[in-house]
Amino acid sequence: MLYLYLDESGDLGFDFVNKKPSAFFTICVLAVKGRENDRALANSVKAVIRQKLLHNSNTDISELKGSRTSIAIKKYFYKKVSKVNFKLYAVTLNKKRVYAQLTQDKERIYNYVARLTLEGVDFKEAAVRVIITVDRSKARPEIQRFNNYILSQIKALLDPLVPLEIYHVLSDQNPILQATDIFAWGISRKYEKGDCEWYDVFKARLSLEKLYLP
Repeated sequence: MLYLYLDESGDLGFDFVNKKPSAFFTICVLAVKGRENDRALANSVKAVIRQKLLHNSNTDISELKGSRTSIAIKKYFYKKVSKVNFKLYAVTLNKKRVYAQLTQDKERIYNYVARLTLEGVDFKEAAVRVIITVDRSKARPEIQRFNNYILSQIKALLDPLVPLEIYHVLSDQNPILQATDIFAWGISRKYEKGDCEWYDVFKARLSLEKLYLP
């Protein structure tokens, strides 16, 4: 069984004159092989939340979030999962290089960057089934188009006998999506601010880290 968790960091705003969108947009996929590793990673996230967030009377945060979780807790989390077998794949879009006519089609951009990221995954490890869990941020029609697009693209990389499933879940309901979020944030932060403090902690886990349109 191959479990893939997909989340993003940054936004897909392109009005750099009147607003202040992010300059980069990152999609990160966390890949876990086997139910045992998946459960171990989920339990580690839950333990960090229980030990470092819920017992802290100075915070109202009840989930790991890249933008809100302190670097100390991020490092504590990474130490917790150091023995769990997982890999990271990430593609970061340089938004200022996107053609003007494409900036109005944010859904197409998102789906394309997601596809580039997923194509980096080694699907030879998927002996039984592939389950992709995506942080839910889309309306139902967009979810259907995303699923159709990804299924059509990724199935070509899979053994025809290996089923592929996609689920869209709110991050507060899935601890591994929360882990994916803080890794995505770390990669985005590297490009957005030149801040590699958190990125340097986990960069050895990256099997793919690509800047698209450098």
